[in-house]
Parts: sequence; C-alpha cells; structure tokens
Amino acid sequence: MVISKTPYRISFFGGGTDYPTWYLKKDGAVLSTTIDKYCYITCRTLPPFFSHKYRIVWSHIEHISNVSEILHPAVRECLRFVEMDNDGIGLEITHQGDLPARSGMGSSSSFVVGLINALMAYKGKMIGKHELAMNAIEMEQSRLQENVGSQDQVAVAYGGFNVIRFYSDGEISVEPVTISSERIMELESRLMLFYTGSNRFASEIANEVISKLEKKQKVLSRMQSMVDDAVSILNGTGSLDNFGIMLHKNWELKQSISEVISNATINKIYKIAIDNGSLGGKLLGAGSAGFMVFYVPLEKQSNVKDALYSYLHVPFHFDRGGSSIVYYKPRCIK
Repeated sequence: MVISKTPYRISFFGGGTDYPTWYLKKDGAVLSTTIDKYCYITCRTLPPFFSHKYRIVWSHIEHISNVSEILHPAVRECLRFVEMDNDGIGLEITHQGDLPARSGMGSSSSFVVGLINALMAYKGKMIGKHELAMNAIEMEQSRLQENVGSQDQVAVAYGGFNVIRFYSDGEISVEPVTISSERIMELESRLMLFYTGSNRFASEIANEVISKLEKKQKVLSRMQSMVDDAVSILNGTGSLDNFGIMLHKNWELKQSISEVISNATINKIYKIAIDNGSLGGKLLGAGSAGFMVFYVPLEKQSNVKDALYSYLHVPFHFDRGGSSIVYYKPRCIK
C-alpha cells in the first residue's frame, strides 16, 4: 500500500503567464504558496477475490476489468503512463481531499501529481520533484488535452512559497522566497480564505482566457512584473499592506482579460470585503467560482468575517512540503 499527500496552492501574482501559449513566446512568472490542505491518494493491491481488476474511488466508485474502461480520465491516463495495465495485478485507488474539486485551489493538478507520485512509489520507483512536476504537466496538457497552465503542477510538486519562472525554451525554475519566518507569518496572518460555495471546470474558463492573451499583452506583462514587485515588498522592512494593495490592482487587471473571469456574485463578495476593511484580494484559479483570498489587516478581520457570514471562512497556514509519500509498504512480487 502507498499513500501520497499533496498540498493545494494559493497563487498571488503572475497567473496567466504560465500558459504555454504565453511563456513559450515571452517567458512568464508566478508567485505562489502551498497551504496545509491536502489531497490524499491511496494505492493498494486489490485482493484476488473479485471479478473486477480495478476499484477506483472518487466522487464515483468504479469497478472495472480494463484500464480503458475507467471513467476518470486522469486515473485512466496515469495508469497507462506508468504501464500499470501491463502489470497483471489488481489495484485499488482511493482519493480523499480536504477541499472541494474545481474550486481554484489547484485541486486537479494536486490529484494528478499525487497520483503519479503514488503509482511510481507503488511500482518501487522514486521520482524527483522536477520530474514529477514535468510529468504532471505533460499528463494534463498533452495526454488529457486540458486547457491548463504550468504553475499548479510545479507548485504542489515542490511545495513552499516560491517564484516559479517559465522560459521560452520550455524550461521551468523554482526560486524559494527567502525571507524571515516572522515576515512570512506576518503575511500569513493577514490573509483570509473564503469559499463561495460554487465550482466550475477550469479548462472551460481557461479556454476563453487563452483566446484573449494575444490581445492582452500589456496586461499580462504588467501582471508578470508584479511578481518581482511583490517579492520586493516581502524582502523590504515596510508595511505589508502594500502587498494587499497590489493584490487589488492585480485583480483589476485580471478581470480586464475576459468577462468570464468574474461574475455578479464574485463582484459582490469582493466589494463586501473591500467595504469592510480588506485592502485587496482575488478569485483563485481560472475564474468564475471557487475560493477567494483577501488581504485584511488584523483589526479589520472580524468585520470582514461578519460581513461575509454566509460564506465559509477557511483558516489555513502556509506549508513548505510538496507532494510526498507518507505511507509505503512494498507489495510482494512473486
């Protein structure tokens, strides 16, 4: 049996420049952190008493005999990727997540990264963080043909608070944000996460956003430059409130890319937060639904929480660990 544990992420600045259609021409960069909410994938040998060969447990329960019959596209293609269908051994895969799917927290990439990590471990192979991230990118973008960027796979494979840079030659680098733990804790304590109670298929939203990138080059370039501006704020000794103000400017720019990024509900939530003391925030992920994060000075947080009483406030902490194997019992091979 193998159990992988993969964090979810919050992306602050640079989103959109991690789409290959952008960075393979102009480079890209994002600032993001993983948090202490996780996706767990369990893989274990299926006992030989069943008529089916595979049992897949997610929002459905699948009992099937061939990989080609699996409904969950990521599970099906990941099993093909690691050539599990040639193994001749029955397998049970179970997914459990701390946060709902399709909510802007990188859950799809956390699932794929965690599944590849678990399947490789199940086969007795170790895989490095960069290889794991690149395999997940290939899985989502090439094999599954999803309209997704490249930041989430890297963020959750590596873990931590990082600047992730994307280059026109296809290379990707990860630069940890090296500031004092006190400064990190100060930022963490001023961030509030709320669940809007809705979700969406990110690929559908992303397809619309991608179609607008060519016409929004100045906007994307400005959003990309905010990554280094934000790091300068974090590295400085001044008030972190400037980080929140930048989040507000970033949200205004992001909305200008496409009308599908926000909607009346999201705009209402955002306005309530700002009116009650938030300095800035954003909708996480591709857009339209899911989680929102706000930068709120400590003395205003009770006001914001009370004003958004009908939405679930989700306390969190930053997490430095990327996808990991937390339980490993080798299978017996005869």
